[in-house]
Amino acid sequence: MLIGFVTLYLILSIGIGLYAATRVHNASDYITAGRALPMIVVVAMVFATWFGAETVLGIPATFLDENLGGTISDPFGASLALILFGLFFARPLYRMKLLTLGDFFRQRYNRPVEVVISAAIALSYLGWVSAQVVALGLVFNVLSDGLITQPEGVLIGAAVVLLYTLFGGMWSVALTTLVQMTVIVVGLLWIAKLVGDMPEVGGIAPVVEHAAASGKFEFWPPLEWAAIVTFIAGLLTMGLGSIPQQDVFQRANAGKNERIAVWGTVIGGSLYFVFAAVPIYLTYSATLVDPAMTAALLADDAQLVLPTFVKTHLPFYAQIIFYGALLSVIMSTASGTLLAPSVTISENIIKEFMPHHRMSQKKLLWITRAVVVAFTMLVVVYSLWSLESETSIHEMVANAYKVTLACAFVPLLAGLYWKRATNTGAGLAILLGLVVWIAMEFIAPEAALPPQFSGLVASLTGMVAGSLLSQPSPARA
Repeated sequence: MLIGFVTLYLILSIGIGLYAATRVHNASDYITAGRALPMIVVVAMVFATWFGAETVLGIPATFLDENLGGTISDPFGASLALILFGLFFARPLYRMKLLTLGDFFRQRYNRPVEVVISAAIALSYLGWVSAQVVALGLVFNVLSDGLITQPEGVLIGAAVVLLYTLFGGMWSVALTTLVQMTVIVVGLLWIAKLVGDMPEVGGIAPVVEHAAASGKFEFWPPLEWAAIVTFIAGLLTMGLGSIPQQDVFQRANAGKNERIAVWGTVIGGSLYFVFAAVPIYLTYSATLVDPAMTAALLADDAQLVLPTFVKTHLPFYAQIIFYGALLSVIMSTASGTLLAPSVTISENIIKEFMPHHRMSQKKLLWITRAVVVAFTMLVVVYSLWSLESETSIHEMVANAYKVTLACAFVPLLAGLYWKRATNTGAGLAILLGLVVWIAMEFIAPEAALPPQFSGLVASLTGMVAGSLLSQPSPARA
């Protein structure tokens, strides 16, 4: 019966997505929902897109395995990225009336910069989307008591997300996200109350006290150079690397005015940070209710603790609500993060190689949909490989932003706030950032200064040096 209810929910999501397709008449509708969305929808999209599999399964697993400091990249870095984007990037980008973030790099610099950075942005989504699909596979595996293997669950999950994203685009993301955010917030809060009423738990305070006594709230690193640098790099990899991302830009850009673009992103990011505590609370409560089960799962896969706890210790109706909320969490993130790279590839890479860029809105729309299908296939391959290599969901998401931190953040920041930034500076920033990051991944992947952070420093150096050296001389000016 539980699988039956979950199946009905999946069918409902697909139906909403297909209904959204009736609002799509051109590429602009598909990519930005006509820039007509109100505050509540933008907040819901920002919150629900980022409140994904890593928030419900990955972050709590890291908290159990390590401590609060282990979650520095997410939710701390992730929410920082959303708030910074809203405060410093959303308004100037919204005023430019862009279709994609890649368009900014073409307008501010040149086409080579646009193509290279757009490719890097699209590549960064591979790990993030795959993390959601892997989580769907895990959910189907747990729900079916192993009847559906995790690889089979990956295929089913990818097919469902593809179906309702393919035709409706951003309208599909907007409408399904509004429903999904409601299910997420109401469902998880109700489950939290139910768990808090258990005699072994006794409310929030005992859980917090037990976690504190176990050292789980240790946050700050030891006062050692290597530990401090690693801690800061963990925060900034996601905190800055997530800023030059199409999905963040797309949600802000879909608002019907710039006030909504700014504050919808800030409020959504703040809600994400606060609400990320709920899955941590639920997962740690499982250690008090069933220590033996938790210990066994921690030795195998900590990501299974919460879904297994719900399935074995909560009443049937609570299981329906939890798994409905969990599927909402995963699918809302997967749809948004599947659309973003596909849009970037079609608009900023494929379109640039078309003869004279003669492409009608209708043709661009169909090319974007074709890319959605192709990128989904790539995601499935990467997801299956990740299962073989036993990469955790939290790691997959945290690793996704290394490439954008190394080569895209500095050109975006300098392009908006430094008038002297030039094409040469942007080119050197990309080149040095990528070369140093990739080289350090091979030479010293475990160095005190993480490879992607070395790439960020190199990118900044390239931007400053290249821009200053390419300034016109006073005589020629």
